[in-house]
Amino acid sequence: MSPAATEPVARTVGEFAARLRLGDLPPEVLDRARHLILDAVGVALAAGEHEFTRRARRALARFGGGDQPVLGLPDRLAPREAAILNAVLVHGLDFDDTHSGSITHVSASALPTALAAAVQHGRSTEDLLLAYILGVEISARVGKVARGGFHAVGFHPTGLAGAFGSAVAAAKLSGLDADGITAAQEIVGSMASGILEFLAEGAWTKRLHPGWAANSALTAVAFAAEDWPGPPRVYEGRHGLYATHLQGREWDVTELVRDLGTRWELLDTAVKPFPSCHFTHGFADAVLALRAEGGFGAADVARIRCFIHPTPGAAVSDPIERKRAPQDDYDAKFSLPFVAAACVARGRLTLAEFTDEALGDTEILELAQLVDIGDDPESLFPQAYSAAVEIDLHDGRTLARREAVHRGHAERPLSHEDIREKFTGNAGPRAAAVLPLVLSLGEPGDARAFAESLAS
Repeated sequence: MSPAATEPVARTVGEFAARLRLGDLPPEVLDRARHLILDAVGVALAAGEHEFTRRARRALARFGGGDQPVLGLPDRLAPREAAILNAVLVHGLDFDDTHSGSITHVSASALPTALAAAVQHGRSTEDLLLAYILGVEISARVGKVARGGFHAVGFHPTGLAGAFGSAVAAAKLSGLDADGITAAQEIVGSMASGILEFLAEGAWTKRLHPGWAANSALTAVAFAAEDWPGPPRVYEGRHGLYATHLQGREWDVTELVRDLGTRWELLDTAVKPFPSCHFTHGFADAVLALRAEGGFGAADVARIRCFIHPTPGAAVSDPIERKRAPQDDYDAKFSLPFVAAACVARGRLTLAEFTDEALGDTEILELAQLVDIGDDPESLFPQAYSAAVEIDLHDGRTLARREAVHRGHAERPLSHEDIREKFTGNAGPRAAAVLPLVLSLGEPGDARAFAESLAS
């Protein structure tokens, strides 16, 4: 449990957010934030023609229209529905960023919330960038306090932590003072949600979690603006976020505000090189490296052993029978056996490896049956998503490789050039026009005009 705090943590966060200005931020934070936004926009543009997007568009259209633009699409929606759809676009391919220590997809809720609130309240692009950074920072810190515990008990921190960071971002853009930003957190604690049961069968509910965080944030801010009382110790109270959601696991709420404003968690946000669950990335890199070095193909493999920490292991290898034969693309993105097998069979892991054609590839599916999962006592989880792989070949060789720290982590970050290259691949023909618009965020401009430039 957490030591008692003299001032409620929500109040400390509220006061910090109220006084923060764009000029207070270090240049490296601003530059990285722009590239994280670029990555999120690119992934959203790549998601526009997928079936999950079509269904989300139809569902949200049932609530009526509005005047808010949507990333890469012609839809016009009310602020909350626009935020939900934008979040589905950013998160739907599971190709969006992850803050490593909190295991939270931070941009997937922070950016849609900031876009919706900035347009709604007629803010500038400078305001938009600042609010996005606040959303990422607070989401990351709220999730980091759990030390991987949210996942361990079945909650998805993207939905939980994302709601709090998004509430701070939206409250800042709505013009609320420290009291209002504090109240927004207090209220959104009763709305934050997201369970991991989707892992059992590859259900699509996870795709909604950051959108619901954004929706909850915008709702909480509206009530905070009307002086709706919330519980002051929403984080650390006897029935607060951590006591109720961590079920007796260790936590220290002071970590949420420690070095706030001097150490930036945003810089520890990992951009994904692969379009699958981040827990599989170290394994993808290890298998691809072994394949290149060992000169073997699918027919040469006798067995593949993957060693992983039990908490992320449960997400990507349980139940093992289903993980060896995923039923749809989302199922496959959370299947360590499928990812390892696809890397052996095709020598790559791209969006093409999660199409219906790839899901029916008998070579991949047969290889997936050869994948065994074991515990990794040397794993650095949750600080990093470690991976260890051993591959037995029919010629008698056993090849082994460990990726202690996954690529994209702060210790092995994708460079800005890497992010721009990924964006270009995802954004396609729109890349040349959109890239300079995003990378100039923070210069004088209108948030609505910016959002309109990203729509279809």
